[in-house]
Amino acid sequence: MKNNDWKDRLNVVYSTNPDFNYDMDDDQEQVTLDKSKQNLRVSLDRKNRGGKVVTLITGFVGTENDQKELGKMLKSKCG
Repeated sequence: MKNNDWKDRLNVVYSTNPDFNYDMDDDQEQVTLDKSKQNLRVSLDRKNRGGKVVTLITGFVGTENDQKELGKMLKSKCG
């Protein structure tokens, strides 16, 4: 994530400290839950995509690498 992402700084109104650094919790990476504990939802969506249908999978809890592996496996199995 970018260091200057304004959405992460919404709760800070003003700071006079020139060395002030925003506390962003980007360092915490989630541990991947067991397959039996994952609650994945598969849905079809067309909103804001020019009428094209896409498949959305939500509810995954885990690391970014595991998410990429899951996406790669699903793309190869589903076509």
